[in-house]
Amino acid sequence: MKQPSNKRRAARLHHEIPVAYRSVGSFLTDWATNISEGGLFINTRKPLPVGTLVKLLIQLPGASSFQLDGRVTRVAEFDNHANMVPGMGVEFTHVDDGRRREIEGIVERLRAKLEQG
Repeated sequence: MKQPSNKRRAARLHHEIPVAYRSVGSFLTDWATNISEGGLFINTRKPLPVGTLVKLLIQLPGASSFQLDGRVTRVAEFDNHANMVPGMGVEFTHVDDGRRREIEGIVERLRAKLEQG
């Protein structure tokens, strides 16, 4: 059985980004602390269960807002033993190649800008 890889497939932007998300019966706003073309991590003390489908509204700096579908792929509970930041990893679903490239381009520009200080 193949062990899951912990390597990221895409560059991630570590920056606080406001995100609103909706699942069945709830509408919430929190902060995403990193984002890539494939997904994001949302800081929250009340993560949704793995497998939950969500509708996301993301406002990237210097760009229009994005409405995307996602699925919770991992959860770090609040008071976890590994002292990980509480929250949930969300993988974008149903994203066409054009939108994925657009997100990747914005992430790369923001990373470069932040690295320049």
